[in-house]
Amino acid sequence: MTTQIFQQNPRICPNCVMDSTVPDIIFNEQADCSYCSDFSAYLSKKLLRENEGLMDNEQRLVEQIKREGRGKRYDCVIGISGGIDSSWALVKAVGLGLRPLAVHMDNGWNSELAQSNIANLVQNLNIDLHTHVIDWEEYRGLMQAFFDAGVIDIELLYDNAMLAVNYKAASKVGTRFILSGSNSATEGMVMPPGWNWYKFDARNIRSISKAHGGPKAKSFPSIGTVAWAWQSLARRVRWVPFLDYANYSKEVATKELVEKLSFKPYPYKHYESIFTRFYQGFLLPEKFGVDKRKLHLSTLVVSGQMSRNEAMQKLSESPYPSPQDCVDDRAYFLKKLRWSESDLFGYLGAEQRSHSEFNSEYALYRFLMKVRKILATSR
Repeated sequence: MTTQIFQQNPRICPNCVMDSTVPDIIFNEQADCSYCSDFSAYLSKKLLRENEGLMDNEQRLVEQIKREGRGKRYDCVIGISGGIDSSWALVKAVGLGLRPLAVHMDNGWNSELAQSNIANLVQNLNIDLHTHVIDWEEYRGLMQAFFDAGVIDIELLYDNAMLAVNYKAASKVGTRFILSGSNSATEGMVMPPGWNWYKFDARNIRSISKAHGGPKAKSFPSIGTVAWAWQSLARRVRWVPFLDYANYSKEVATKELVEKLSFKPYPYKHYESIFTRFYQGFLLPEKFGVDKRKLHLSTLVVSGQMSRNEAMQKLSESPYPSPQDCVDDRAYFLKKLRWSESDLFGYLGAEQRSHSEFNSEYALYRFLMKVRKILATSR
């Protein structure tokens, strides 16, 4: 059973915008919270370790990718969603002389804006795009099983499939390098426990689907812990947070994307997907009492990408730019899933359950991480 904290007047961290409704939060003597203090410590160590050699690190990485990619059509793979981070990673890679294959995973929820952004990117950068389109009926059945199960991380389906598609693409084109838009500046703060689930858990997906009458994942591109271990340890495939190799500024990246590539920005992180924005903007707050904007905005504040006052202002506003946008997304969500309003109300009021109540690979993952740590320290 997943429990959430509801407080009328939660205590808010004076340094970021995380508050006492967030699981496991601790306030120190200075009233700062454990989330931003831990993230600040991480950023400080990262700066001490990398700041002077940041450009050298990037150059060494790029040279290695080019060297291993000689004679091949592509020297790396870059997953793109149409969002700012992944789009900027693609622009940076091409600007540094890399020859990426852009990979997009289409689960049927792309916004028109995301599709337009991706089309503009690949056309202006003159690169190839591989789009994997998931069978919608199978995907809808899996989503329905997750809704019926009452688990929080519906996005596990997309994230797991996205990982699988990128690893498969890397294997097909013969590269060890998957460059991503993930980065410390916009998503380095640790996700609170219970807000999501382990992303390589193909067993959890199958277990939830089986328990709630969902389909067998016949065409769904999934990846489990053993396959991930094989890719990362045996094939030595690197999932590279590419933007961490540069002084990434979301504001600067957005400005250049808009001015040079006709990019259309989104109000919040991951809003390039219609489902993701309805999930984060409506379903998570209404059913689970979770507002992921607290984490995303706090990360920007602590990393110096945004002022706290600006973050507080954004958090006080609706997750949607206008009430009509929420109405439109709600109607689209119901139509696409074949739900009625009563189905939605039933879901919101149903019991919450943890992913851990179903079969999972998380324990195996933790064991492998312990073994990996022991091997690393013994060298």
